[in-house]
Amino acid sequence: MNKPADKFMSYDELRGAIAQRHRALSGRLQQIAEFVLDHPTEVALGTVAEVAARSGVPPSAIVRFAHALGFGGFTEMQQVFRSRLVAGVAPSYKARLARMKHEEKSILGRKPAAVLGRFVAEAQSALVTLSQSAHARELDAATAILAKARDIYLLGLGGSFPVATHLAYVLRKLGRRVMLLDGIGGSIHEQSHPAGPEDALVAISFRNYYPDTARLFPELVARGVPAISITDSLLSPIVEGARVVFEIQDMPEPALRTLVAPMCLVQALAIGLDLAAD
Repeated sequence: MNKPADKFMSYDELRGAIAQRHRALSGRLQQIAEFVLDHPTEVALGTVAEVAARSGVPPSAIVRFAHALGFGGFTEMQQVFRSRLVAGVAPSYKARLARMKHEEKSILGRKPAAVLGRFVAEAQSALVTLSQSAHARELDAATAILAKARDIYLLGLGGSFPVATHLAYVLRKLGRRVMLLDGIGGSIHEQSHPAGPEDALVAISFRNYYPDTARLFPELVARGVPAISITDSLLSPIVEGARVVFEIQDMPEPALRTLVAPMCLVQALAIGLDLAAD
């Protein structure tokens, strides 16, 4: 029997509970878990029938999902999602993406200058969201891990590679020993072989998660390497086992993604680490 949910549970606590129980859920309930984490505003404002239709499941499954988390029903769970709106969170990437697509129907929306303006607006909004979600305790914990590390291993392949490369550049400029796990020539396991508990790992991955990143991350964690993850969901394959997780929600369309927020975050970690050492 599931433990009754605390009616005073915060939205962040609920998200953590969903991520923690995700693997133990049935396939259909896992589908709902992924939907509610990606569409919290729709869950907060929709009826059980609307949420069920959007997530592609019958309404009874939504109710079972709420029961699985210890709530009496959908309405009780929905109150926690509504608390997020009361707190005044920034608009989601997906909501802004929908607006962008609507704007693109106009002639103005097809002009390069207008596209640039929308990307600038996206970058600004991403930085506001980052400033709200990256708390001092996580930043302090991450810099503490990096400060103790003998070597800092950076794992960010595919679309995340520019972020990992930039972090490697800054850390090396600051005199830190860095191993960029780029996997050139299929050598990623050889590159990561020396990593151990005296080192640190910064892993970066966003949907669709790069397969080599998803495979190597748990291997390094199992080896005792303290890990810091920068990703877009609590259900990401680089969350479990990480000492610190920075969640930066991203847009699903690769062509519309912006690296401004993760670039800013890794820059802050590197400079913060250097300042803490003074």
